[in-house]
Amino acid sequence: MEGVFIESSITFLGTGGDSFVIGKYIRRAGGIVIKVNGNQFHIDPGPGALAAAKEFGISIRENTAVLVSNNSIYSSNDINAVIDGMTYSGFDKKGVLISNKTTVLGSEKERPFLMEFYKNCVERFIVVEAGQKVGVNDVDIIALKTSIHDENSLGFKFITPYYTLGYSSDTNYAASVAEQYKGCDVLILNVPYLTKKEEDNGLSKADAVKIIKLAQPKLTIITHFGAELIKAEPRYEAREIQMETKSQVIDAKDGMVISTGNYPIGQKKKDTSSNKPNIRFEPIEKHANSQPIKEGQPDNQSHTQ
Repeated sequence: MEGVFIESSITFLGTGGDSFVIGKYIRRAGGIVIKVNGNQFHIDPGPGALAAAKEFGISIRENTAVLVSNNSIYSSNDINAVIDGMTYSGFDKKGVLISNKTTVLGSEKERPFLMEFYKNCVERFIVVEAGQKVGVNDVDIIALKTSIHDENSLGFKFITPYYTLGYSSDTNYAASVAEQYKGCDVLILNVPYLTKKEEDNGLSKADAVKIIKLAQPKLTIITHFGAELIKAEPRYEAREIQMETKSQVIDAKDGMVISTGNYPIGQKKKDTSSNKPNIRFEPIEKHANSQPIKEGQPDNQSHTQ
């Protein structure tokens, strides 16, 4: 509506990052919800996503898109329940699913979390690989590579009218991964470890410091905490990271809402969104032999709608 401004916010439906923290319900794992310019993006709906959404005032029905970075229980467990709730079990077919390959199609070693029925409950499901870009209304989403055991695991970069936000998802440190976060105003890092052993998968506190120094975001939010980091108190660890990097760093808490207007990361603009999402899907480097996307099939070709 002309002249109406939409508040941009980030809500954490869970900040737990291992079986001890989540299993004992010390922290939830419902994912992250980004609201921007009339769009609502639900990232990584893990265990308890629906309950956390209700508790923290998020309407699943308002989801414009659901994004799943990897096929782990902490990122994919409630994908079917969230799609069921947002579409009334497909009665009101709506929204978009943007997912890594394994969650939708599975692999030789893993079954997909997404049930076949729910593929047809959304308007479109899109399987992305690192380097590909999806446009949803006035927000561009770029799939980022990670460095972890699942080669299909992804991070995401959201380029919005207000700011650019990077989400690491589950990854080990690599300079090539950290380079992708350059240009991000907001950076959300999954940091399960205070310190880590060689066999551990995920970022440690020291890894977060290296990434922030390289990427230089205006605001970093650490989340996805494991037991050791919870015991050490994430608030104090965030302060130490901030002092070492000389960059603003905060620790996420279950139910925490970040109003981006309270940080120097962007200006408000008029709401230009519509109820029906306008979807654009393309690789960073377009292929000359691009073909139209067929409804009911995973999108894996360059396409502009």
